[in-house]
Amino acid sequence: MHIQLFFSMPLTFLHSDTPLPLTDAPGWVNALPCSVAAGFPSPAEDHMVKRIDLMEQLIRHPQATFLLRIRGESMREAGIFDNDVVLVDRAINPRSGHVVVAVVDGEFVCKTLWQRAGRIKLKAANPTFADISPKEGQMVEVWGVVVAAIKQFPI
Repeated sequence: MHIQLFFSMPLTFLHSDTPLPLTDAPGWVNALPCSVAAGFPSPAEDHMVKRIDLMEQLIRHPQATFLLRIRGESMREAGIFDNDVVLVDRAINPRSGHVVVAVVDGEFVCKTLWQRAGRIKLKAANPTFADISPKEGQMVEVWGVVVAAIKQFPI
């Protein structure tokens, strides 16, 4: 069975280290109405190709959604690895447990937001990295909520 995806959105955004806003332009891909086994292959079936708008599937607030490239391995247990690109929605109200992008002392970090009794932490998803507990006078701003991660494989 041969599966082919056609991605019509330009991929130049994947080579930037700064947040890039998205447009309202659709990002059409062809999708098969089936799932793909990651363990054992399923019997081959004839499937109709359906076109879906990738932007509509992944993005709720296009004007408030940005792309950021991840550097480092502190979120690997959350499935976010070095060089992945994350979609960050600034219109979502961040809650405890959300993976967020925050600005700590002027630098972007990607961590899991933890809130309890008026205290916050930015927790790493890798035991070799320390959590960030804001100190007195330290500037910490939750910049947006991560809604998806995009991983590119070598081709």
